[in-house]
Amino acid sequence: MRTTYYRRRRFFIAPLILIALVAFSALAMVLWNALMPVIFHLPLINFWQAAGLLILARLLFGGFGPHRHHGSWYGYSRRQKIRDKISAMSPEERKDFFKKMHAYRHGRYEDFFDKKESGKEDAKSE
Repeated sequence: MRTTYYRRRRFFIAPLILIALVAFSALAMVLWNALMPVIFHLPLINFWQAAGLLILARLLFGGFGPHRHHGSWYGYSRRQKIRDKISAMSPEERKDFFKKMHAYRHGRYEDFFDKKESGKEDAKSE
């Protein structure tokens, strides 16, 4: 079931990438031909030269890997708060924290919740 979803998604994304490349290349060609010859006395370019310029600019300035915004204020501050909290823990607390996080990631939610709270409820019932 899952593999068919990813196959469909892959076949949906590939044409979108191609359409985006064509659209951005056409836009780059129109903008170049409208501005660059007038401002800098450069020659006109065709569609394939515009596509090549876009790919070259992407290689030089952006890369092709997944983009992670390490400097974004939201992601950085959240990660920094977690790092600060973990560094302030004792080794036992740190071990317990990572054990609980491992349980949570693997779907064992009952192991994630604090056992001390359930122990207090059991003590009250006695």
